[in-house]
Amino acid sequence: MINIVKHRYLYFAISLIVILPGIAALMVWGLPAGIDFSGGSLLEIRFNSALPETEPVLDTLSGFGFSDAKIQTAGSDKLIIRTKVMDEGTLASVLTEIETEFKADIELDRFESVGPSIGKEVALRAAGAVGLAALGILLYITYAFRGVKHAFRYGVAAILAMLHDVVLVLGVEAMLGHFLGWEADSLFLTALLTIIGFSVHDSIVVFDRIRENERIYRKKPYETIVNMSIVQTLARSINTQLTVMFTLLSLVIFGGSTIRHFVLILLIGVFSGTYSSIFNASPILVVWENKEWKTWFKRSPA
Repeated sequence: MINIVKHRYLYFAISLIVILPGIAALMVWGLPAGIDFSGGSLLEIRFNSALPETEPVLDTLSGFGFSDAKIQTAGSDKLIIRTKVMDEGTLASVLTEIETEFKADIELDRFESVGPSIGKEVALRAAGAVGLAALGILLYITYAFRGVKHAFRYGVAAILAMLHDVVLVLGVEAMLGHFLGWEADSLFLTALLTIIGFSVHDSIVVFDRIRENERIYRKKPYETIVNMSIVQTLARSINTQLTVMFTLLSLVIFGGSTIRHFVLILLIGVFSGTYSSIFNASPILVVWENKEWKTWFKRSPA
């Protein structure tokens, strides 16, 4: 039988190595908040003629006081423009000026505008939603495993594994924002909450098998039972998640640019959730059961 639990500190180290670059990115560059959370306006303009360079378009926007606008191309015929808050009257003037300046036939595919105060409120509610989800998961798992000794530990272990996935995804988003100009918006929050659900679901599957095996193999060491439970659910967890990941990967490759960010974040989060559920959540229970932290900083005997 594969002994996964035996090498738990190796898997913990791998997790730490993976999330450290993301933590550094968050500290240096921060999370690139979209207009949903920071306020501002977003325009998606489709050009039915030749797509102009971004610099001349930025010069045109500067004439309306939007010198700090961010412009990126989407496909071969669309510009995505992010500015500070723009009203309807200014929008009409901007579109007219772009048509005149570049002698282009354009269509406005999308326009969204969120005030700064509303953006801050949405950001606070988003953080509250993640916190409430974590608390609800902790309470639910503790209640669901109430018949097991130290039921609270199962909830904490699931939350710790989930936090691994959340930190990883936030770090990846910080790097994507810096290098690709992608921003965390409401779709990113949707992806994050979905990842939380996937991660906890996988952890509960293993925990449930641990509960069953504890009743069957009462005389076996706890570490052996946990490892046995992980191995028994390993194929099921990997097969289930692979079907999801293959679907997401096909959407990343062949899907449109408007959903690529959302799908890529989901793909990374699902992969991370699969890893943390198998190699982090249940081994944490063994560390807690053995109280191994008492020997972490002790010298080994000569």
